[in-house]
Amino acid sequence: MSQVLSNFVRALRAQDVRVSISESVDAGRVADLVGFGDRQILKDALSQVLAKTDDEKEAFDDCFDRFFAFDQFRSKSPANDTQESEERDAQEGDNSETDEADSEEGDGGEEGGSQSQSGEAGGMPGSGGSGSEGEPSGEGAPELSPERDLTALLESGDDIELQGQLAAAGREVGADRIRLFTQRGLFTRRIMEAMGLDGLNDTIDREQRSGSPAGEARAERLRELREAFRLEVRDYVERQLELYTANAGRQLREEVLSKINISNVDRRDFKLMQALVRKMAKRLVALNSRRKKKARRGQLDVRRTIRQNIEFDGLMFDIAWKRTKVDRPKVVAICDVSGSVAQYATFLLMFLYSLTEVLPKVRAFAFSNQLGEVTDLFAEKKIEAAISDTLMLHGAGSTDYGRAFEDFEALALDDVDHRTTVLILGDGRSNFGDPRADILDKIHDRARRVLWLNPEGKSLWNTGDSEMRKLSPHCDRAVHCASLNDLERIVSEILRTAV
Repeated sequence: MSQVLSNFVRALRAQDVRVSISESVDAGRVADLVGFGDRQILKDALSQVLAKTDDEKEAFDDCFDRFFAFDQFRSKSPANDTQESEERDAQEGDNSETDEADSEEGDGGEEGGSQSQSGEAGGMPGSGGSGSEGEPSGEGAPELSPERDLTALLESGDDIELQGQLAAAGREVGADRIRLFTQRGLFTRRIMEAMGLDGLNDTIDREQRSGSPAGEARAERLRELREAFRLEVRDYVERQLELYTANAGRQLREEVLSKINISNVDRRDFKLMQALVRKMAKRLVALNSRRKKKARRGQLDVRRTIRQNIEFDGLMFDIAWKRTKVDRPKVVAICDVSGSVAQYATFLLMFLYSLTEVLPKVRAFAFSNQLGEVTDLFAEKKIEAAISDTLMLHGAGSTDYGRAFEDFEALALDDVDHRTTVLILGDGRSNFGDPRADILDKIHDRARRVLWLNPEGKSLWNTGDSEMRKLSPHCDRAVHCASLNDLERIVSEILRTAV
C-alpha cells in the first residue's frame, strides 16, 4: 500500500498541498493504524496529518475523492446492442444453441453489472483513479499475466474485475508518470496492450474469417466492446493526467519566471510575478516566523548547569549548553529607481514588504538623483500603490549616486547600528559623477553588513560610467542579482544570519 500512499502524496503536491517527507511517513503510520475498511475514517485521519490550512483541507477533500474513485464502466451500451442483435438472430432462425449460449453471456453481463453497483457502494480502490473492491489495501491487486484473456473478460461483463485489471495495468506501464496531454494515446495503447489487446484482435480476426453469421456477429460485438473499453481506458488515463498535473502549466510558468532576468518579464506577467513574490515571501515567513535559537553544542554553560542541578545535590543530570539568539534584523533598503533598474527595485521592495512578519523593521529609500524615504508610503498604502508612487516621486531624474549617499547621510546615517543590514540595489552607474564612496565607507563602519545587489552581469561592472570598482570595496558582498530566485536567496540569507 506504500506505493498507493506515495502516489496520493504526489497528487496532493500537484494540488499545491505542501507535504513534507516526515508527514508522508506519518501518513503511512496513520493508514496502518486506521486501516482501509472505512473510507470516511481513512479520509479524516489522513486529513489531520497532511492538510494544515483551510485551503489545503479543501484541496485535500477534492483530491481524495478523485484519487480514491471507483467509477462504474459505461460499457453497458455495447451489451444492450448485443442483446438486440441476439434477438434479431433468433427472429432470423439462427442456430438455437448459439442463441442460448449468447443469451447466457448476456445474463452474465447483467450479473456483472449488479456486482459493479454493489462494489461501487462499498468498494475502496487500490490505486489512484480506479480500483476494485477486492483490493482495499492495495496488496491484493490483480497480477498481470501474458495469458490474460481480455476477450473473456469483456464478454463476461464483470466490471469489478475489469477495473481491477485496468488499475494493475496502469501501475505496470507507469500511467501515474504521465506529464503531457499529448501522451494520452501512448499510455492508452500501452495499457490496452498490457491487458491483452493482441489476443482480442486475434479473436476478432479469427471470427471474422470464419464466414459464419454467428462468427461475424461475435466479431462485431467484440469490436463494439473493444471500442467501449478503449474509451474507458482513455478516461482513466485522462484522470491520471488531471490528478498528477493539475497545476503543471502554472508551475512551469512560475519556474520560468522565477529564473529569468526581471528586465525581460513582460508586462502581462506582472500579476503572476506578484503572486510568485508573495508565495516566496510566504515560504520564508513559514521558515522564519519564530525567533530561532541556535544551539552551539560543546560549549557548556556552567552557571545554568549548576542552577538546574541544585535539586540533585550537584550531580550533573541536566546539562545546559550555551545558546546564541538569532534576532530579527533591521533592514535598510536603498533602491535606485531610475529607468534602467526600476523594475528590479519594484520586486525587491515588494519582497521586503511581504515579509513584515519576520522583518518588522524595514526602512526603504529610493532615488534616481535626490534620495527620499518611502517607508511611510508602504505603511499607509497597498504595496502596488506604494511602489507606483515611489517610482513617480523618485524615478524621474538622472542617476547620481553621490547625491543620493549625501542625502542618506543627512537623513538616516545616525540610525544605522550594529544590528542593521543595508541593502543597496543599483547598477552603480553614476553618469561619471563622484559616487561618494567615502560616505558608503561610513555606512559600512556603522552597519552590521552592507550588501550590494547589482542586476548587471559582472562582466559589465567597471565599464562605461559604472563605479563598482570604487564602491564594492566598501561592501561586505557585491553580488549579481537579476531574478526572483536571486532575490529570494539574498533575503533568505539575511533571515538566517545571526545577529
